[in-house]
Amino acid sequence: MTMSVAWLSPCTTNISPYKFSTTTPRRCSCCSAISYQADLPTSTSTTSPTIRPAVILPGLGNNTNDYEKLALILKDYGVPSAIAKVSRIDWLRNAAGLFDSNYWRGTLHPRPVLDWYLKRIDEAVSEAKELTQGGNGTLSFIGHSAGGWLARVYLQEFGSSDISLLLTLGTPHLPPPKGLPGVIDQTRGLLYHVEENCAKAVYSPELRYVCIAGRYIQGSRFLDSSSTYSSESVASVDQPMSEVAAASNTNAETQTASTFRARFVGQGYKQVCGQADVWGDGVVPEVSAHLKGALNVTLDGVYHSPVGSDDATRPWYGSPAVVEQWIRHLL
Repeated sequence: MTMSVAWLSPCTTNISPYKFSTTTPRRCSCCSAISYQADLPTSTSTTSPTIRPAVILPGLGNNTNDYEKLALILKDYGVPSAIAKVSRIDWLRNAAGLFDSNYWRGTLHPRPVLDWYLKRIDEAVSEAKELTQGGNGTLSFIGHSAGGWLARVYLQEFGSSDISLLLTLGTPHLPPPKGLPGVIDQTRGLLYHVEENCAKAVYSPELRYVCIAGRYIQGSRFLDSSSTYSSESVASVDQPMSEVAAASNTNAETQTASTFRARFVGQGYKQVCGQADVWGDGVVPEVSAHLKGALNVTLDGVYHSPVGSDDATRPWYGSPAVVEQWIRHLL
């Protein structure tokens, strides 16, 4: 498993978010900003007695139990945590948005539809504060999937003075481009609201944004036969055996199944970022999981969800070997 990281300059369109192995500064061709991209070490050091407790924020459709193993892994690193109390049935509360005219116009706001989730975050914050030294220390947010952008809404509505790190795992931060045929904003305007109204990502001593994306499978255009994977294209990707690598198998049946899977996944990517033939974690495209101004990290071979994951064959962001790649940001 490899990891790449990039601080994005104010002009990101000409800078690839993909893998780099150099620490040489790069000057953007259309502005004077400089970006740095480099591989980070994956080993961890001994923990400090001042480690911040973490608040784990579940993603859409997930529940608290899905993250209990992650909490145990964090505990082994000396990081105490509190998981926002969310059940799968809780997500049905979002159906209240159907009665809001903004839903049908695609201009839905997080509040009041998602007030229930923001309350669960606040309760988890109170629980985590009890784990700090004297109850006065700062906390880390770990937001998985939608939990990442909901954390941004929370920081905007409740303030960020108690939070010194927002680490997002496979979060679709960016709204889909408008006006593209076949692309429907599945959040019905929520991500546009976040982009326009929530504070921009920063990486400062007071508050650090770390956005982690996974590269598990590359999508494919549904009707583009030229997107069929070849052994040459797969060989150029340095990642463990996964659904992408499986496409290099010479067995025709395997190739057909993998190609269909890539096209199916690509249609999901298209709804998120407007493009099907991009890399992602199987649900969220890599380009959507990064934010300008944040420390952006890409991990190869990482699947999106704890549901359907396997630590050995399909690791997700919270699998032990993957946590090892990003735990340094919490220590």
